[in-house]
Amino acid sequence: MAGREAFRSFLTTLRCAETGESHDPSVLQSISRGAGATLLPEYDLEAVRAAVTPAQIRARPADLWRFRELLPLNDPLGAPDLGAGATPLLRLPRLGKRLGMANLWLKDEGANPTGTFKARGAAVGVARAHELGVREIAIPTAGNAGSAWAAYCAAWGIGLHVVMPVDTPDPIKAECAAYGADVTQVRGVISDAGRIVAERSAAAGWFDASTMKEPYRVEGKKTMGLEIAEAFDWDPPDVVLYPTGGGVGLIGVWKAMRELAELGWLRGAPPRLIAVQAQGCSPIVEAWTSGAADAARPDDPYTVANGLLVPLPFAHRLILRILRETGGTAAAVDDAALLDGMRELSSLEGVLAAPEGASLIAALALLLDRGDVARGERVVLLNTGNALKYTHLVDQPAAPPVDPLPA
Repeated sequence: MAGREAFRSFLTTLRCAETGESHDPSVLQSISRGAGATLLPEYDLEAVRAAVTPAQIRARPADLWRFRELLPLNDPLGAPDLGAGATPLLRLPRLGKRLGMANLWLKDEGANPTGTFKARGAAVGVARAHELGVREIAIPTAGNAGSAWAAYCAAWGIGLHVVMPVDTPDPIKAECAAYGADVTQVRGVISDAGRIVAERSAAAGWFDASTMKEPYRVEGKKTMGLEIAEAFDWDPPDVVLYPTGGGVGLIGVWKAMRELAELGWLRGAPPRLIAVQAQGCSPIVEAWTSGAADAARPDDPYTVANGLLVPLPFAHRLILRILRETGGTAAAVDDAALLDGMRELSSLEGVLAAPEGASLIAALALLLDRGDVARGERVVLLNTGNALKYTHLVDQPAAPPVDPLPA
């Protein structure tokens, strides 16, 4: 585009989250050599500090690309822009009053394209894959990641193969099909879908973009943390609660705060991060409670919150390490409490949250009772999506329709 500002990437390496081994970011990478673990991008933060200031970032258009110096793209302003990022941070006065809290906030990711925070990861992940020459991608999904990656692959002209559990909500299946993705349904959960993706990708030469098995999705999710810090004028809240399935967003928020601290932009300490799961599928909570460094797959995982139905997150060791490093914790709530959270948040605050985000309402009450969160602290709930794809979980009136009045 004529007149577009010149840009150079500040990306320097990809670092194994477990061994620290460096990997070349100029070629297509998946998991790390040897350890087979997540690769995390690193940047020349000294050069970033010299190139841009928080004030300059704030003056840019309100989207995730305003943080481009901390993103891995060579040409971020040339990427298709579907409007991801810059989601509202909403105060929750009525819910806060009920819980005795004066500083309760909700980061509402339902305002993103495809109605979910997954759009952030797709915006960056698909763009970087395109830069590295990928033209066909495959992903397993519990639902919303499929929608988001399908939308951005459509915008880039990249072929996408989505494998999802058969009980994924129908609106999500329809979304993926509408965006032109090739959709396969499987009996089972996301880990079953992941095995099929791995097999088919190896045979067909597709790029397997499974959660935390490619390095760049987390960078899109990281912008949630950057936005939270910016919204609090770089003095982060005390606590962030995150509904944890694959845990990419939690890792992203942690990574954002670490980079901001190293840049010297934070005026306060990074927040404690709290992972929230459903009791029927809570490998992180079980590991945390037992003090283990590794999580284990539950025998019969179940929850109505599709995004939380991840029996064993690929980055489970990193997630547990982050909880320890940030002084956080983990909590699980049952499906009944989760659905109550959907009703309470919508009726008290006018926010119709997806079941994953609604789990945070019951979890916060539990954490207050346990003493893990104090009522005087500044707390942010990270709602990962809206509930318009999950209306089957909302109680609906059974009364017959009323005939219209005569003209």
